[in-house]
Amino acid sequence: MQLGMIGLGRMGGNMVTRLEQAGHWRPGDPDIIVVLDCGYDVIRLAWLLADLPVVLCARLRAGRVFYRVPGPKPPGMGGPPREHGAALRFADPATWDGPAFAGRGGTARYGTVQVRAWDRVHAKLDRDSAWHDHPGKLPVIEGTLIQLRPGCRELRPMWLWASVTGAGPGEIAALWQAYLRRFGIEHTFRFFKQVLGWDAPKLRDPAAADRWTWLIIAAYTQLRLARRLAADLRLPWQRPQPPGAMTPARVRRGFRAVRETVATPAAPPRPSRPGPGRPKGSPNRHKAPRHHVGKRHPRGKKRTKRQTAAKQPG
Repeated sequence: MQLGMIGLGRMGGNMVTRLEQAGHWRPGDPDIIVVLDCGYDVIRLAWLLADLPVVLCARLRAGRVFYRVPGPKPPGMGGPPREHGAALRFADPATWDGPAFAGRGGTARYGTVQVRAWDRVHAKLDRDSAWHDHPGKLPVIEGTLIQLRPGCRELRPMWLWASVTGAGPGEIAALWQAYLRRFGIEHTFRFFKQVLGWDAPKLRDPAAADRWTWLIIAAYTQLRLARRLAADLRLPWQRPQPPGAMTPARVRRGFRAVRETVATPAAPPRPSRPGPGRPKGSPNRHKAPRHHVGKRHPRGKKRTKRQTAAKQPG
């Protein structure tokens, strides 16, 4: 586990260095936001990457329990200071009181959502996980808990945890919007690979791989521009969509009708029938070279008695 910690720290440092060299991040800019889906141990990752300018934001499952900052101990009560305050259970709305931020936000997919955030909340760690060989006492890692409640009653609330404390309304909005943006980005890469064949050719030259990537991007752009021209050839289980809001996958399904209405700068197509070829009976003046294969016996080799006897009749 110690080697894994060192490797993960180096990988995070290399990522920050590459972003800085590419000009996408400079010292003094806001921290880099890394969004993760449910299933990653975001608290462990936040502990390992605490020395880097990185903010982690991940979705949590609906059955988690987090804890607030404990209040002061009653006078005269002995013992060590408490580490865990009041519990905030995702499945119990009665424990959702006292958010540090409450507001609304607009999304293209879910409409208006209610946003609530709790500052300085942490999870209770145990050693039956990635912390089994942690030396000494387990730490208390605080962060910001964000809840998104869509206006549609059929959808359950979404819970996010970010490895930052004291976040303002603007930073909270950037965190949950970055997570929702992640959904579209991941499905775009999935569409590139599974539908447009981004990883289908076995290219050996990096320059050829770059050209193929730009060709895929150009094809995807054409699908985005043809949204208002393609017909909605939806499958039986899909909902109808207006022409201007169709996904690239649906546009590709109806792209045949779009191609017939769009002009092309190419020359008119030639007939697909084969040519007349060489007249019958005329000699072939351009014969293809023939390459002999197999083994040949060298000339002048003496035959053995067994080969001579086999060739004699009777």
